[in-house]
Amino acid sequence: MTAVDLIAAIGLVAWIYLLLLNGGFWLTSEREEFERGKFSDPGTWPRVTAVIPARNEADMLPLSLTSLVAQDYPGEFSIVLVDDQSTDGTAEIARKIAASSTKEVTIIDGAPLPAAWTGKVWAMHQGIAAATSSKAPDYLLLTDADIGYAPEMLRSLVTSSRANGRAMTSVMAKLKCESWAERALVPAFIFFFQMLYPFRWVNSKTAATAAAAGGCMLVERAALERAGGIAAIRGALIDDCALGKLLKKQGPIWLGLSNGVISLRVYPAFDDIRRMVARSAYAQLYYSPALLLGTVVGMGLIYLAPLAFAMFSNYPANAIAAATYALMVIAFQPTLRFYNRSPLWGLALPVIATAYVGFTLDSAYQHMRGRGGLWKGRVQAEVGRQ
Repeated sequence: MTAVDLIAAIGLVAWIYLLLLNGGFWLTSEREEFERGKFSDPGTWPRVTAVIPARNEADMLPLSLTSLVAQDYPGEFSIVLVDDQSTDGTAEIARKIAASSTKEVTIIDGAPLPAAWTGKVWAMHQGIAAATSSKAPDYLLLTDADIGYAPEMLRSLVTSSRANGRAMTSVMAKLKCESWAERALVPAFIFFFQMLYPFRWVNSKTAATAAAAGGCMLVERAALERAGGIAAIRGALIDDCALGKLLKKQGPIWLGLSNGVISLRVYPAFDDIRRMVARSAYAQLYYSPALLLGTVVGMGLIYLAPLAFAMFSNYPANAIAAATYALMVIAFQPTLRFYNRSPLWGLALPVIATAYVGFTLDSAYQHMRGRGGLWKGRVQAEVGRQ
């Protein structure tokens, strides 16, 4: 057996493991449905408060905030929006929407960011403090200012969370997939996230894997308080996964997909997606050069080598690599269907994976030049390392 044959065989074994033993990550089977007929009436609906950190989101709020105001929720539901030092009129837009709302909407002017906190977590902390200052809600809906909700989504989240006694129910927002860059890169973003954090394992009470999606996290207030509050993750750059890990110690958590929670953010160009990924990719690797090297080598073996060997090597390496490539393409199909994309995009997965390796390397480079974790004008990576 030559070295090329061995590398090809390693790739095949890796994909067999991923498909059969990695929590069925590729099946996209963990879904939160919101058809009315599936709801069970829990009697007295719990009190819920949505907390929205918003920094320069004036263009998002007319869609995102209004979708929360329009929630068809039978219980008491209020909204707290924290304007995090915006300069684009975010607070003014929010107050205009609040003035015409039938629900209680509170707008808070955020205090300056203290040391040892990341910006979003600090804004959430202020919002949670306001939400729990008088009539403490049973649940907190921690959401982003660029997320839109189907009218019955909150009802669905509360019903399933309460029925299963969860400390957290989180939905990964369905990202926009319209521009060329989005069509090429967005489905793979979800695919890679599920590969790192198989949702079935996240949702298992016995598995150690924990994660969440920061755009939509319905959190049991009592569980959050038992865990030490949001201040327990004050320096987290990847705050959603940190919160998922924190809350799984308090009770079951759930993470899945839904068509009822959508991201309103658009990524018209490849560079927009690069910046989105590079903001936290190196933090995901714990700022470790060794893990970065391992990631680059591993992605090369798993994604790029099968295509290259299938095209340019000799038998049996080319046959093994072709089989590996076929498994890779098959694994990507459920995610492509979820995003209504052509199955032919599966053929491009090695090239797409190479682009994400480049984004990860850029994340490390930005960190090394003191620009890591850049978000809305803030450099936050050093806080995240503390």
